Amino acid sequence: MQAITAMPECRTRRLLGALLLAASCASALAATDPGLEMGLLHALHLKKGTTDRVGTSGKAIQAYMREGYLGKYPKQRFDYTDYYLLKKPASFMGHELVLIEEEYISQYIGCCVSPGAGVTVRVRGNTQKLQAFARAQRCTLTDPVDIRHALNEVAIKTRMPKGHYASLSCRERDAEREEP
Repeated sequence: MQAITAMPECRTRRLLGALLLAASCASALAATDPGLEMGLLHALHLKKGTTDRVGTSGKAIQAYMREGYLGKYPKQRFDYTDYYLLKKPASFMGHELVLIEEEYISQYIGCCVSPGAGVTVRVRGNTQKLQAFARAQRCTLTDPVDIRHALNEVAIKTRMPKGHYASLSCRERDAEREEP
C-alpha cells in the first residue's frame, strides 16, 4: 500500500525537478552576454559586394573562451576545421548554441580550405530567422542535422540530447556559390 501512495509523490518530485532544470536552462540562455552573440554574428556577416566576412571568427571564439563558454582548445581539429563544443548554455538567434566551427589554414595539408565559420544550434521554435540570415549573408543552412552522426564523422564522441538541430555555415565557399 505504501508503494501506491509514494508513487504520486515521486512523480511530483521528478516533475518539479524537470521544471527547475528547464527554468535554469532558460535563464542561462537568457543570461548569455549579448556582446558575445553580436561578435559571432559579426563574424558571419558578409561584406557588401564581396565574399569576405565582416568580422573575424577567431576573435569571436576567443571572446566565448574568455567567458568560459568554450575550452581553451577545440574538441577536435579535422580537415582545417576546429570544432568547439559549448561548455555551458548560450543562445544564438533565439536557439541553443551547441557548436562553433572555424575553418582556416595555418599550414597547407592538402586542398580545399574554405575560411570562415559555422554554428550548430538546438532549435527552439522555428528556423525563420536562421533562414533569413542564411539568405542575406550567403550562408548555407542545413536543417535538420543529425548531430550525433555529424559529430561522429569528425571523431567527436559526446552525448547530445535528442532534439531538432540545424547548422549554419558561413564560409568562403558558401558565399561563392551561385544564388538560386
